[in-house]
Amino acid sequence: MKAVYFERTGGPEVLRYGDLTAPQAGPGGVLVAVRAASVNGVDWRIRAGRYKPIRDYPYVLGRDFSGIVEAVGAGVDERLIGSPVFGVCETTDDGAYAEKVAIQRGNVTLKPDWLSHEEAAAIALIGLTAVVSVEETLALRSGERVLIQGGAGGVGGIAIQLAKHLGAHVVTTASPANHAYLRSLGADEVIDYHSQDFSACVSGCDAVLDTVGGDVAERSFAVLRPGGRAAFIASGPTAPRPTWEDVVALRPQVARDARHLRRMLQLVESGAVKIPEIAVYRLEEAAKAHVVSESRHLRGKLVLRVG
Repeated sequence: MKAVYFERTGGPEVLRYGDLTAPQAGPGGVLVAVRAASVNGVDWRIRAGRYKPIRDYPYVLGRDFSGIVEAVGAGVDERLIGSPVFGVCETTDDGAYAEKVAIQRGNVTLKPDWLSHEEAAAIALIGLTAVVSVEETLALRSGERVLIQGGAGGVGGIAIQLAKHLGAHVVTTASPANHAYLRSLGADEVIDYHSQDFSACVSGCDAVLDTVGGDVAERSFAVLRPGGRAAFIASGPTAPRPTWEDVVALRPQVARDARHLRRMLQLVESGAVKIPEIAVYRLEEAAKAHVVSESRHLRGKLVLRVG
């Protein structure tokens, strides 16, 4: 099978497009012929050696995907063969930048006909992350005030819409080019991070969702009211230590399961959440997509079309 892989960590130039042995469906699993795979920020961090050690090379990146079930393992209903599905790989088991991916049955759900493979791949991981972060980790409620850092990104854009759906007042940060876009998603206030210090402009928030990390994450505590809570998805496996008294720092635990995927489908089908803007690249152009992803100035999602 064709795949994009790397054999040493480094910049986008270490990515190779070539032939690898196709995986097999294990017990309780399915083999999916991939039609589209999403590009996420975690991908370039793994490629650069910033996220986790690589035990085995060649390493195939890619967490979320959409495709057609080609084979099933022991214990899985054979009637699933030929069905369109989408899903998310476990954090220790990437592999979607390829023509085929093997995954547990519980990590995929059926793809409806009204959703394209590119759209399904685009919303899988960011949808899971936004739902778990906003609805479960922060448990955001109607009337609360929330700051969403990095609203133009994939998770940020869905989180804005979900927060508005729940009845929250949404503040977000973005470059000026994305302000109109974020207001169209429902943001009540948009802070220009180029010319404004959000920690001086925003206060009294009940909750923060940080998708940026680094110094932005550390300074996000300052906008919370006493008793407020902040969730962090770009600061590694644990949340940063609070630098403000009487606030709570949380790290969402994003389950890769069909239940949360179906919740995301429900939100999209009902109109509560719109599919993000998608830029499509061919699988062999993964290095170009990584350059865009690593710049951290994209809007919406990057998707690799496979086959």
